[in-house]
Amino acid sequence: MYQRSCDMGLGVPFNIASYALLTRLIAHVTGLKPGYFVHCMGDTHIYSNHVDALKVQLQREPRPFPKLIIKRAPENLEDFTMEDLELVGYAPHGKIQMDMAV
Repeated sequence: MYQRSCDMGLGVPFNIASYALLTRLIAHVTGLKPGYFVHCMGDTHIYSNHVDALKVQLQREPRPFPKLIIKRAPENLEDFTMEDLELVGYAPHGKIQMDMAV
């Protein structure tokens, strides 16, 4: 995926998670093995009011990725519900507050 404008504090982490999930769901519905999510970024930026929060994030020890379990195989992407998905081993760090840059 090519992303034209990339807010590294708030937007990109959500985008990565969203498109990785979409990749897995499409593969599940079509019966294919999921491939790689390749993310190319254009105007990548950090807003000045996010710098301190991102410094905190960079000091944190990475944790293992959780495992996504898809419990059923609907025929269409639109038919998935939250009950169809289970995230095992998700152990997030505490919240880091970042305000939307205007």
